[in-house]
This record gives sequence, C-alpha cells and structure tokens, in this order.
Amino acid sequence: MASTPPSPRVAFIGLGVMGFPMAAHLATAGYRVKVYNRTRATAQRWLDTHPGPHEAAASPALAASDCDFVFMCVGNDDDVRAVTLGEDGVLAGMQVGGQPATAKILVDHTTASRELAIELAEAAASSGIGFLDAPVSGGQAGAENGALTVMVGGAEEHFARALDVINSYAKKCVLLGPVGSGQLTKMVNQICIAGILQGLSEGIHFAQRAQLDVGAVVDVIAQGAAQSWQMNNRAGTMDKDEFEFGFAVDWMRKDLDIALRTARGLQAKLPVTALVDQFYADIQDMGGGRWDTSSLLRRLTR
Repeated sequence: MASTPPSPRVAFIGLGVMGFPMAAHLATAGYRVKVYNRTRATAQRWLDTHPGPHEAAASPALAASDCDFVFMCVGNDDDVRAVTLGEDGVLAGMQVGGQPATAKILVDHTTASRELAIELAEAAASSGIGFLDAPVSGGQAGAENGALTVMVGGAEEHFARALDVINSYAKKCVLLGPVGSGQLTKMVNQICIAGILQGLSEGIHFAQRAQLDVGAVVDVIAQGAAQSWQMNNRAGTMDKDEFEFGFAVDWMRKDLDIALRTARGLQAKLPVTALVDQFYADIQDMGGGRWDTSSLLRRLTR
C-alpha cells in the first residue's frame, strides 16, 4: 500500500486582525504552522490559543525555513519588503532545508502595489521560488469565519498547488492573470467600496433628516437594486453612530492611494474615488483614523 505523502509545512508571517485567524484556519485544517509576528507576544498568544505541533520563529527567515508554503499578511509595501528581503527575510529562509526551492511558493495576502508584486516575483524567481500576489476581501469577520475572497495573480502551476491550502480560509479564490493581477483586482474592489459607502452614507443621512425609520427603509430597499454587502452589514451600525470596529479608515486611505497612483499610470479616470479619498482625510482630521470605513456618515452629521 502506498504511503500517504506528508502534509506540506506552512508558515504565516503577520498575525494582525486578519493574519491571526487566517493562520488559525491553517492549523485547524491540519497543517503544521510556523508563525512570525513583529510583536513576539502576539505570536506567543497565537501559540497559546492553538496548541499542537506549531511553533513561533524569531525571524521571517526562520519561520520560512523548511516550509513548502509561506503566507504573508502585513501592512504595506515597506512592511512586505522588510519581512521578505535581506538575510533575515522570507526568501532567504525558503532557500534553506526541506524541499528544493523550486517546490516552494510564497503567497502575499497584503494589499500592496502591483509594482511590489512584480518586484517580489522577480526576486523569488531568481531562487526558483514561486510567487502569488493574493490580496483578500471580507474583513476581520471573513478571516475569522474562513470566508475570505482571495484575488490572485501569478502562474497557473503555482496557483494550482497553493489552492487547497488557501481554501482553508477562503470561500472563493480565483486566479485573475499574471503577477500583479490580484493587486489590480483588489484596487477595483476598494474603488467600488468607497463609492458605495459614500452613497450609503448620504442615503442614511437623508432618511434621518426626513425622520424616517432607517431600519425599515433599509429593510425594504435592501430587497431591490440598492442592495449591497455594505448595506446589509453596516447600515444598522451607521444609524446607531457606531464606528469603533471594522476596517480602519487609515488602511482604506492607504489602499485608495495605491489605486489612485495606479490609475494615473493607466490614464484611468477615478473622480469619485479621489473625492471620497478626501472625505476619508476629513474623517482622519476628526480623529477617526481607526474608525470603520462606514464612518463617512460622520462628515454629514457633525
């Protein structure tokens, strides 16, 4: 009887509000997980929460060594470079031990620039390592529930090998084209969300001023063409003026900056996105950098 091949070893770099539960789903799926986080106490808390054959590493390189797949979810382009490149970086670690480098794949779940994705793909390829740019959508709740949407750019062969592992925390994972396509698709996602949230904010503000029952209004219009994820999941908290949760305005501005810079290079026109980005700047000036992105309503009610 043929023996069952060993389960691939995986590492997860970055245990923030997204990475912490994503790594947890990998552990629950039966993978042996090595984790790294800049704040070591967070890595230890992850280990305490998920006992088993898992371990925390003192550097990205040590986390990546002996692993077949390495996943990253950190803050921005500079953070990605900090954990990926150099002697203590993920790519250096992936060249040590375990399977040959040509059998290993690096997956970046960070929302970052297309230029960075191409840069990392070239650096990985020079060592025979596969690379996928794979930003996610679904927020903290999606990560916790294992229901993220993953937008992927890269080679078909690398995607096919990584898909089963990624599905540990994804409800949908799609290859959209060559390296960089995942990041471009995430830009489309954020452009659409920005416009929807501004429209939803104005609609709720109008309903409040008209002294309508906002809950009843949303309940009926959510059955028609106005329906959206934002309406279903944020209208109630917006009406209650609750914003101390969710996807932070600071991160949305980071994402919109990437989209707007990319649009200039593509000669794509994003007038509403540019306007909503400035509205988010107003929210930051109000002290709401960590508020949920639905806090656009605060500009209209202050």
